[in-house]
This record gives sequence, C-alpha cells and structure tokens, in this order.
Amino acid sequence: MENFKVGIITVSDKGSRGERVDESGPAIEEMIKQIGGIVERYMIVPDEQEQIKNELLHMCDTLSLSLVLTTGGTGFSKRDVTPEATLEVVEKLVPGIPEAMRARSLEITPKAMLSRAQAGIRGNSLIINLPGSPKGVRENLEVVIPALRHGIEILLGEASECARKE
Repeated sequence: MENFKVGIITVSDKGSRGERVDESGPAIEEMIKQIGGIVERYMIVPDEQEQIKNELLHMCDTLSLSLVLTTGGTGFSKRDVTPEATLEVVEKLVPGIPEAMRARSLEITPKAMLSRAQAGIRGNSLIINLPGSPKGVRENLEVVIPALRHGIEILLGEASECARKE
C-alpha cells in the first residue's frame, strides 16, 4: 500500500459558523501525509450528533476512505457528542487506540483522563476521535502513527496480523 485515503471531520460549532479558524484539521493533514495519507475530504460540522454521524457514514460508506479522523467534541460539555456519533456507526471497537492516546496524554496532564475519545472500524474504514486542540491532535497522533499504517493494511487485507520479530 503506497498511499491511503483519509477523511478529516472537525467538530466545532464556532468553526462551522466561520467564527473560529480550524487549526486542528490542518495539523492532522500535515502529520498524516508523513505516512502516506492523502486527504480526500475535509469537513467542519457543528456539534450535532446526527450531522457528525451522517458525515462519518458518507466518508466510510460512500467515499470508502481507509481512515477517518475526527477532531473535537470528545469532552464533558453537553454539546460534545462525537464519541456517541462514532459509536452509532462503528461495527467493531478498537479500544487500544484511545487507551494508548490517553495513557500518553496522562504523562502530560491529569486532565487526559477526561477524554471520551473512541476508535472503531466500519467496513474497511478506521475511525479515530482526536482532541479539539492542535496540540492535543499532535500529541495523540504521535502515539498512533507508528501502528496506523499497519492497521490499515490489515483492515484492507494487504498485510497479515501475524507478529514478527523486528
């Protein structure tokens, strides 16, 4: 697998109304390009569960993107519903990804335990929820990037799950 198709969804009420410049989406794109990810679709949606869900479905089912990364909406605010939208569409959970992100983030701040981020698989797409800040995006992606490409290759049937000595 040379390159893989990526979708980015920034979840932000202010961003969707043009009241805030999205810095997290571009941070994701910058990092994901380093491992061969090509952003095919980038959307900013409000913190509305149905809109988040519909965009996830579109990216996974219609566009057949291999990786869909969300940023924002994973906290305790009443408007934070990204994890719920994600859980509505995934067919299999991938708990190790958010566990690893939280574990690494806990080394930086105790507030990391407040993240409700999820990760899961829908068809041939991997969905991962990331924090809403560019700093949080970078810190969390640094954790998953070393395993991300291999996971996508397995998901697409292009690699074996067998462990090998490195």
